[in-house]
Amino acid sequence: MTSPTRPVEGRIHPVLLSGGSGTRLWPLSRRAFPKQLLPLAGERTLIQETALRVADADVFAPPIVVCNDEHRFIIAEQLREAGVEPAAIALEPVARNTAPAIAAAAALVERDDPDGILLVLPSDHVIRDVDAFLAAVDTAAAAARRGALTTFGITPQYADTGLGYIRRGNPWPDLPGAADLAEFVEKPDLARAQAFVASGGYAWNSGMFVFPIRALLSELARFEPKLVAACRDAVAGSERDLTFTRLEERAFAEATSISIDHAVMERTDRAAVVTADIGWNDVGSWAALWEIGERDEAGNVAVGDVVLRDVGNTYVRSEGRLISAIGVNDLVIVETGDALFVAPRGRAHEVKEVVAELDRSERSESDLHARVYRPWGHYEGVAEGDRFQVKQISVKPGEKLSLQMHHHRAEHWIVVQGTARVTKGDEQILLTENQSTYIPLGVQHRLENPGEIELTLIEVQSGSYLGEDDIVRFDDLYGRGDPR
Repeated sequence: MTSPTRPVEGRIHPVLLSGGSGTRLWPLSRRAFPKQLLPLAGERTLIQETALRVADADVFAPPIVVCNDEHRFIIAEQLREAGVEPAAIALEPVARNTAPAIAAAAALVERDDPDGILLVLPSDHVIRDVDAFLAAVDTAAAAARRGALTTFGITPQYADTGLGYIRRGNPWPDLPGAADLAEFVEKPDLARAQAFVASGGYAWNSGMFVFPIRALLSELARFEPKLVAACRDAVAGSERDLTFTRLEERAFAEATSISIDHAVMERTDRAAVVTADIGWNDVGSWAALWEIGERDEAGNVAVGDVVLRDVGNTYVRSEGRLISAIGVNDLVIVETGDALFVAPRGRAHEVKEVVAELDRSERSESDLHARVYRPWGHYEGVAEGDRFQVKQISVKPGEKLSLQMHHHRAEHWIVVQGTARVTKGDEQILLTENQSTYIPLGVQHRLENPGEIELTLIEVQSGSYLGEDDIVRFDDLYGRGDPR
């Protein structure tokens, strides 16, 4: 297409997509706590960094986050910690790929700003050059205001066979950096990738987009009318749940599961690409984390409690225990509280096969960490055996667990730090450091933190069945139907 001139007015509305499971970075990233919720490239998590890149209120509207139900409280808390107040956290009732997620976000924004512009950002990418990123957004927004559906093509640094490519078409002479989008190319083999990079006419497909809402919904309706109708109905039937926007399940489930590339970008004649050299990385593998990490003189990236001797070009990450290594090269070594992963760096992407085997064996390590996060805080397994298990529980100030009871277990609580208000049947007591109480089997009980510091306690469970599904909930501050 040649650069159109039809103006489109409206604010730029960031849309943060947070639906991925991140299993390529197992054991650190797991389905219940995927990579976007982890501080992989600095002190902040990836979703916090993504939100803060578009936090300038003079340029951007408050962001919309699209995520699944399981991660909603963690995401809300991480945004709060980063000082970001989203316009909405929209909950997908079922996974339906990127096109329905983006269409639902567009329908949400359309109600108040039909001439608005969506800036669609995966929440799990690293961007080192924020100024260059913002400049690219400005160029892409200018293209979008002319009616173009615009994507960002990343200047390739090497021949990567793990990424899709974009072939640039005719440049826009009056908008430097923008060009027609000539072709999407699926992940190539090495020879083709090398040829793409050598030609200078290709870019990596970033998965980031800038869309004028009217044009996006119009093109989606042309190519995927059922999808658009389903997403509009899901937004129209959405309900407010605490601070979340819960999309109507039956309608959203009718949406075709398809990526935005396949649904629109590969089919429209209104696509444009903005070339961006922004220090981008999709953090799609342990080798990628080694690439972007701070390496020592031997080429090692060491995170956590690590001691190395005669080691080279290796990524080592400890989340708790000491890792020591001697005389190895080109490895990935990752330790968490309940798992250890070791692989040649060039084969670390095969970790997905480990996750598949864990799934086949119905092992919890593919989904859960030893530390499990809840809206009130978290708990972590300490020890377990026949008819008992021990957990460390941390409750944030002002938060409380549901009023509940168990059919098969009793519990002992010992306060380590802070103050606990305990409801036990008709009784209510306050416990402070080094005090304890006993919750008999079958008794209604509740734990809450009325203090100003975090409450930490040790819980000893004993009984014939200790599963997390042995909970009968009578009242819950967070409106949950899942355990705890």
